[in-house]
Amino acid sequence: MFRSPSRWNFKSWIQPWADIDWLLLFLVTAMTIGGSIAIRSVELSSGGTNWIQHLVMGGIGLVIALWLARSRYEEVERWRWWIYGGINLLLIAVMLFGTTALGAERWLTIGSFNIQPSEFAKVGLIITLASAINQESVNTLPRMFQILGIAAVPAALVFLQPSLGSTLVLGSVSMSMLYWGNANPGWLALLISPIISAVLFNVYAPAWLAWVGLMAFAGWSSLPWRIFGALGAMVANLVSGGLGKIFWDLLKDYQKARITMFLNPDQDPMGGGYHLIQSRIAIGAGELWGQGLFKGTQTQLNFIPEQDTDFIFAAIGEEWGFVGSIAVLIGFWLICLRLVSIAQSAKDNFGSAIAIGVLGMLVFQIAINIGMTIGLAPITGIPLPWLSYGRSAMLTNFVGIGLVLSVANHRQRLRF
Repeated sequence: MFRSPSRWNFKSWIQPWADIDWLLLFLVTAMTIGGSIAIRSVELSSGGTNWIQHLVMGGIGLVIALWLARSRYEEVERWRWWIYGGINLLLIAVMLFGTTALGAERWLTIGSFNIQPSEFAKVGLIITLASAINQESVNTLPRMFQILGIAAVPAALVFLQPSLGSTLVLGSVSMSMLYWGNANPGWLALLISPIISAVLFNVYAPAWLAWVGLMAFAGWSSLPWRIFGALGAMVANLVSGGLGKIFWDLLKDYQKARITMFLNPDQDPMGGGYHLIQSRIAIGAGELWGQGLFKGTQTQLNFIPEQDTDFIFAAIGEEWGFVGSIAVLIGFWLICLRLVSIAQSAKDNFGSAIAIGVLGMLVFQIAINIGMTIGLAPITGIPLPWLSYGRSAMLTNFVGIGLVLSVANHRQRLRF
């Protein structure tokens, strides 16, 4: 049958992206547009232009994602150590020459642009760990500690900036990828157990003792030499409880306030608790259908600080209501669902691990950001993917999605 040249040319043009996950691409694009609308609303009274920059960076990120999607993701593995070295050098540079804000050196100023190396470190670590997992399964303790050693360098550099939120994201990426790489879940629980013990010791002693017992059982069931494993896990958690005060003193004052204030924001309603109080008022005022776009009282009167970045979900809750908030959550749930599906259908461990690493990065940021706006998590300065304003974060998220789309585009399919 004869085909018109225009139709043939269109099919030839779209062919490089024929097998990508179009639903995933649509969802992140819709989130970006929705974020720009929400940012426009919070900037209405001030006449700001961050919403335009948000759209522009989203467009650039979309182009990068499409370019990565048509490229073969396997080629990235050859550059893993160059990428790993590059992100560590950038993290060192931001400590030496970075721009200071909110008590932390987090930005490098290049001309009129600020870049945040801790954001790019997330996707760089994902690539490096995915390659390591692809080369050898993480089914032994020595192998797991090798992977942790790789992750520890950028995590330590980010923590020293200091940027606690980004450090926790790197930890979430590492843990999710270790689990996907066949690390024993008991080992992973033991890794994070000292942190939990340090918190529980200072919050509720009976719960701390129960946790110590549980970790002793985890050591007995998952570590070699069961008795010594149980004793080692017990001692580590007992000691970490007492050392909690020392680690607490290492944090900056603003970090301490962010961690504890969510438990009782009314103790400092005009200081550290102000953000959370105003955020909860805004979300509650939205009720079922919201007050309407550009009509939120808390939003339009600028009662909520950082409402175009950290607290964008509060503005969405007030103006879009419960229905709009649930729509956003469903959108994020579908994105995560697509990432799991792509990880399961990837043709190799490298591609599968990339998808899980991006999933771990996004899930942690979504849970903490939304949790902190409603008082269920400490305020850590973690942005909400694609909705919060932030140029480096936007590019990082699109690069991650572009790599996952490449995994989907080049996976092996059955032909009938």
